[in-house]
Amino acid sequence: MMVRIGEIFSNLFSKKTDPLDEAEAERLRLEFKERYHHFKLLLSANNKALQNMTDIERALHAGGAFGMAFVRDRCTGVSVNVLRMINALDHLSPGRYPGLTPRFDAIRREVNRILSAKPVESKDTHVLPLSAIDRTATGLVGGKMAMLGELKNRLGLKVPDGFAVTTHAYDRFFTETGLRDEVNRMIQSADLEDVEGLYALSVRIRKEIVGTSIPEDIAEAIRSEWRALEARVDGPFTLAVRSSALGEDAAGSSFAGQYHSELNVLPGDLLEAYKSVLAGKYNLQAIVYRVNRGFRDEDIPMAVGYLQMVDGISGGVAYTSNPIPGDRDGVYINSVWGLPKAVVDGSAPCDLFVMSKDPEPVLIHSEIAQKSHRYGECDTDSGLCRLGVDEEFRKQPSLDKKQRNDLVRLALRLEQYLNGPQDLEWVVAPDGEICLLQCRPLFERTVRSKASMNASPLPDMAELIVTGGVTASSGAASGKVVVAGKHADIFGFPEGGVLVTRQALPVWASLMNRAAAVITTRGGVTGHLASVAREFGVPAIFSVEDALEKLTPGEIVTVDADSRRVYAGHVKELIRENPPDQRPIANTPIYNLLRAVGEWITPLHLLDPEDISFKPENCRTYHDITRFVHEKSVQEMFVFGKDHNFLERSGKQLHYKVPMQWWVLNLDDGFGKAVSGKYIHLDDIVSTPMLAFWEGFAAIPWDGPPALDRGGFLSVMFQSTTNRDLVTGLRSRYAEQNYFMISKNFCSLNSRLGYHFSILEALISNRVIENYISFQFKGGAADISRRIRRTEFIGEILQDYGFWVKIREDHLSARIREESEEYMKKHMALLGYLTLHTRQLDMIMSNPSQVEFYRDKLKKDIEGVILRG
Repeated sequence: MMVRIGEIFSNLFSKKTDPLDEAEAERLRLEFKERYHHFKLLLSANNKALQNMTDIERALHAGGAFGMAFVRDRCTGVSVNVLRMINALDHLSPGRYPGLTPRFDAIRREVNRILSAKPVESKDTHVLPLSAIDRTATGLVGGKMAMLGELKNRLGLKVPDGFAVTTHAYDRFFTETGLRDEVNRMIQSADLEDVEGLYALSVRIRKEIVGTSIPEDIAEAIRSEWRALEARVDGPFTLAVRSSALGEDAAGSSFAGQYHSELNVLPGDLLEAYKSVLAGKYNLQAIVYRVNRGFRDEDIPMAVGYLQMVDGISGGVAYTSNPIPGDRDGVYINSVWGLPKAVVDGSAPCDLFVMSKDPEPVLIHSEIAQKSHRYGECDTDSGLCRLGVDEEFRKQPSLDKKQRNDLVRLALRLEQYLNGPQDLEWVVAPDGEICLLQCRPLFERTVRSKASMNASPLPDMAELIVTGGVTASSGAASGKVVVAGKHADIFGFPEGGVLVTRQALPVWASLMNRAAAVITTRGGVTGHLASVAREFGVPAIFSVEDALEKLTPGEIVTVDADSRRVYAGHVKELIRENPPDQRPIANTPIYNLLRAVGEWITPLHLLDPEDISFKPENCRTYHDITRFVHEKSVQEMFVFGKDHNFLERSGKQLHYKVPMQWWVLNLDDGFGKAVSGKYIHLDDIVSTPMLAFWEGFAAIPWDGPPALDRGGFLSVMFQSTTNRDLVTGLRSRYAEQNYFMISKNFCSLNSRLGYHFSILEALISNRVIENYISFQFKGGAADISRRIRRTEFIGEILQDYGFWVKIREDHLSARIREESEEYMKKHMALLGYLTLHTRQLDMIMSNPSQVEFYRDKLKKDIEGVILRG
C-alpha cells in the first residue's frame, strides 16, 4: 500500500495542475464529504469488529467464564460489522472488489454451522429399565445412571433397582411445551456476573418448569415403568429420584451436589418429583457452575433416575486415592450412621478411615466423630428424616473391620475396571452388603510435592490464628474474612473473599468462582463442596471447629490449606510459593465451540499488502476481510485528490526538522486553518491523536542504531543482500514514507521507518466509550528469529502499560479502548516514542545484556518523560 501511496504522491507533486473553478471545487468538496461519510462508517464498523475479535481472543486466553450469550453476541457483532465494512468500501470504489462478498458469505456459513450445531439426537425412547442400561447408553440416560447400569449389569454388583427417564423425554418435554424457547430467552437476557439476578432467574425458570404439565405419553411411560418395578420388588418401597444429566459425573466436571434429588418419593408423587429434578438443573449453584466450567445450557440435557430407596445401616463416600497428595495414600472413607446425606453435603461430623491398598487392607488412620444424628426414611411423608442416634453408638465407628475391608476391595476393583481413581457413594444395606449409589471419576489436582512443602520455611513473623481441620482442597490464598450462614449471604459476597461458614453445604459452590479460600467448621474431604473447591482450585480447610470464634469478619488472613493453618494478614511467602489456580475454562464444551468458531474469525493471514496473495479471494477469516478492506479504503481516500487534481483534499508534506517524509491528509477538521500549498506545519495541525503521537515521537532524540555484534551485523548483511526490498537504490516498500489521515479526534498512520512498518489508528475525545487505539507492527532487517524477539520485546512493553497484545511471529497487534482522553493521549505518545526508539533493535536481540540495557532505557524514558509529560 505504501508503494502505491508513494507513487501517488510522487506523481502528484511532480507535475503542475490547472486550478479548478469554484463550481467544480464545490462539487468535489461535496463528493469528498460523501466519501468521508462512508469512510467514517467503515472505520466505526472496523473498530467494532476488532473489539469483538479482541473479546473473543481474551475469552480464549484469559481463562475467565463466559456463556453462549457472549459467544453469539460477539460472533454476530463481528459478522454484522464486517458486512458494513464491505458495503462502505463498495461506496468508495463501486464494483472494484467483487470477490469480497462471496468470501464473506462462505465464512458466515461456516460460523453459523458451528453455532447452530446441536447435540446428537437421542433415540426415540422415553423410559429404560436399569437392566437395559450400561455405559453405552450415556447419551440417553446420562453419566450417573449409565454407570450404575454398567456396575449392575456388567459386573454384577449390588445396585438399587430402578429405571431412567431419558434425555429424549427431556427434549420433548421442553420443546413441545415451549419451555425451551422461554428458558433460552431468559438465559440470553441474563447478566452472568450478577449473582442476585441469577438467583431471580433461577427462581423464575424453576417455577416455569414445575408449573408445566408433562406430555401425557411421557407421564404414562413413567407410571408404567413404576408398575413394572413394583412387580419386581417384594413389599412396599419408596424411590430416590435423582438427576443424571449429560456431563454429570464426568472427569474434571463432576457437577457434585449442583443438582437436585427427591428422596423417599411415594407413588403418587412420581411426576412432581420428575419436574422437581428437572427444575434442579437451574439451581443457582448449578447455573454458576455451568458458566464457570464452560457448558452451554443446551449441552446438558437432563435424564432422571428412579431408584429403589435403601435404608442403610451406615453410608458415606470412598475415594480410591488421596485427592490431596501428601503424607499418605490409600483408600479414604468418610462414613456416618444411616444414609450418606450428611457426608456428601457436609452437614454433620463423619468418621474418617484411611485404608491401605493391600490384598488384605490395613487401617492406616482413623478419626471417629461424635455422631448424634442420622438420616433415614420417614414412615409416612416424602423426603428424609433427621433421626437421633442412640447414646451407645454415637462414638462408635460407623463401619466395622469387615465392612471397611469389603468396601476397600470393592473400590479397588472399580478403580482397576474403570482405569483410574474413583469416587464412590454407598450404603451398607440391612443385609450387611455394600450397595453402590454412585460411581464417578475422582478429580485430582497437581499440587506442591511434600519435599517442596517441607523446604518452605514457615513465616517467622506471621501470627497464627487458627490451626487444625482437614485439607479439603490444596493451596494457599489470602483475602478478607466473610462469614456466611444463610442463602442471602451469597449475593453480597465479594471477589477474593475468604468464605467462613459452619457447614460445607453444596449451595456454597456458587461462590467458588469468587472465593479466594474456604474454611468450614464441619465437612470432610469427600463432600460435594470439597469436590467443587478442588475443581476450581480454591484452597479449603474443613472441620475447623473454632473457626467462627477466632476469625473476625473483615480481617485479612492467609489460608494455607496444605498445612491446615490460617495466619493474620497477607503472608506473601506462602502465596508466592503456591499461587492460586487460574481456574481455566479451557477444553470445556463452550470453550471448544468458541475456539472452533474463532478459527473463522480472529486469525490474520493477509499481513503484507504488497504481497501478490493480498486479494479478496485469499481472505480466509473475518479478520482477513477487515485487513483487506481497511487497506483499500485508505488508498481510496488518498487517491481522491490526485485523481481529481484537487489540491485541497490531497496529502500535504509535513515541514519538520527530521529527514523523513511525513504526509498528512486532512479528512475533515484536522487542520486549524485552510492550507492551500503543498506543505503543512505542525502548528497548523489540531488533531488530538496525531499531536499526542508526535509529542512522544519528538520528546527524546534518537541515539541512532545500536552497536551491532558480529552476529547481528552478519544477519543484517545477509538480509540486505537476499531481500530486494532492502537493496539501496531500488524502489522499496520499506522507504521512509509515512502517511497520516487526520481529523480533530481521529488519526490513521501508515508508517515505514527503516526496515519495518506499522499501522496506527486512534480516536481520542472526551467521550470515553468511543476512544480506542489500534496498533500493528511488522518487519525488520535481521533474520526472522531476531525480528520475532524484537516483536515480543515491544509486546512486553505495551502489555506493561495496559495494551492488549497479540503476536504472530514478527507481527504484533495491540489495542486499548474506552479509557479517558488524557490516558489515551499519553499512550499515543508512548507509541510515538516506541516508533522511533525501537528502530533496528532487532539487530541486537541475541545479546541479552544489550536487550536488558535497552529495556531499562526505554522504561526509564517512558516513565520519566513520556507518561509524566
